[in-house]
Amino acid sequence: MSSNGKHDASKGINREELCRKLTEEVRKLRDKSHRSGLSSAELVDLLTKSKSKLPRRGTAGKGSLISKAKVRSLVLTLFLPIVLGFSIVYFRQEIWSYFVEDPCLISSSFVLSEMGRPLASCELCRNLTAVPVYESITPAEFVAKHAYNIRPALVTGATITWTAMETFSFDYFKELYGSHPDALRAVEEECQFFPYNTEFISLEDAFQMSPERAALNDGEKKWYFGWSNCDPLVAEELRRHYERPYFLPESSESSALDWIFMGGPGKGAGIHLDNVAKPSWQAQLSGKKTWTLLPLPECENICHELKVTVNTGDIIVLDTNQWYHTTQIHPGKISITIGSEFD
Repeated sequence: MSSNGKHDASKGINREELCRKLTEEVRKLRDKSHRSGLSSAELVDLLTKSKSKLPRRGTAGKGSLISKAKVRSLVLTLFLPIVLGFSIVYFRQEIWSYFVEDPCLISSSFVLSEMGRPLASCELCRNLTAVPVYESITPAEFVAKHAYNIRPALVTGATITWTAMETFSFDYFKELYGSHPDALRAVEEECQFFPYNTEFISLEDAFQMSPERAALNDGEKKWYFGWSNCDPLVAEELRRHYERPYFLPESSESSALDWIFMGGPGKGAGIHLDNVAKPSWQAQLSGKKTWTLLPLPECENICHELKVTVNTGDIIVLDTNQWYHTTQIHPGKISITIGSEFD
């Protein structure tokens, strides 16, 4: 242990080696599940989809079903001992903090994230069969009904005064980041880039696509990607064109990060659960997309799967830590959204 609290690799197994060994055990467990007939996609479905049951591969039509509860039990009984075993063998007390502070495996593993998250309180989504929609809502009403709980909301026409609706486009973002090369590097080094189902490896790479593809012309390969912005100069420019949603309370502060998602049509983000500090809002500035929200496993017998279509000018508010979610982009105009967390 060095003076700054970092592990000295010369005095023992380093963090990268620990991550490699643990990841290898995850891979072995995954392969074992595949050999038993359970695919990775089926595992995700079984852990997240409300009341879903899927047949084991090769036994369809024979009535051999695996319930979600059994799969979760299998994961806990098989995988947890592996993690604990490696912790005992490879981790000493003085370096255990590394696994907590830099959870290389937990952050990249759906199974470990699912095992490690706290249980949710499900009462607030009991009997909720549709996302509540408001043409207008006051900050007081928003706080009372939605602000800091698991009940999502859709506020229509909430961005009508924002110049972002006429300004933001693929070319706008390409030019903006092209004039701020440090901002492009910051996306890779400090923030995040989400390639989704594209071949792009970075935001800079995505901005190199042809004008025809960027315009979503017929015959061109579809695309959809997202990123968070860490650069203060770019943030200042972006926020010239949008403002904090009017229904957030005056005491609320937005995150310094802007989240931007762009592309379509077709599948947007795959089903996932976020690991962020706060609930968030997302404004649809162009195009439209449909969100599918799935309750957490412990809420599946209380809460329902929800679908909501967000049109241009609407804002959806959602605790993405409490709902598994996926998006589908509608044909037509390019889908462009911007959002942020709030407290």
